[in-house]
Amino acid sequence: MHVKALAMSALAVWLSGCTPTVQVAAPSEPITINLNVKIEHEILIRVDRELDQLFSDSSGLF
Repeated sequence: MHVKALAMSALAVWLSGCTPTVQVAAPSEPITINLNVKIEHEILIRVDRELDQLFSDSSGLF
């Protein structure tokens, strides 16, 4: 009976030594995010207005 208890306790000690350890810690340096983004856009409001006038019902084009 003592042999079983000794074997079980030895197995428990052996298995507890193999448990993984998870550690959560803040980084020592601040996190930097480098976004090299180039945004190009054109606003064509003037052209849109001219086209609206060109294709309007009162222009007589159609």
